[in-house]
Amino acid sequence: MIDHIGFSVSDLARSKAFYQKALAPLGYSIFRELTPEQTGGGAHIGFWANHEPDFWIGTGQALQGRLHVAFAANDRATVDEFYRAAIAAGGRDNGAPGLRPEYHPGYYGAFVLDPDGHNVEAVHHSE
Repeated sequence: MIDHIGFSVSDLARSKAFYQKALAPLGYSIFRELTPEQTGGGAHIGFWANHEPDFWIGTGQALQGRLHVAFAANDRATVDEFYRAAIAAGGRDNGAPGLRPEYHPGYYGAFVLDPDGHNVEAVHHSE
């Protein structure tokens, strides 16, 4: 089981605004904002849901290429809400909400590109 993931973004303020809005339907909010003085490196913003700080973004050299991160949703309606919120926050469509039977019969997901072009997904698995 993965405990948390973090990566550098090209514009921390822009990505913070995007992720605050895009992840809100999934129950995420900002857990903590750390300064470079606190970390001994770059600034970092941690997001959490259910009291688990598992998603972090920060300053530094932005990643090259495209990262894919998928967030679990409690139901299909929440996947739909994530998609609408992420698009409204400036994300770009990379796959509207829907079934993806090529993954497995109950795979319902939506994909949006964040401000740096990373593929952010919300997914609900059902039988």
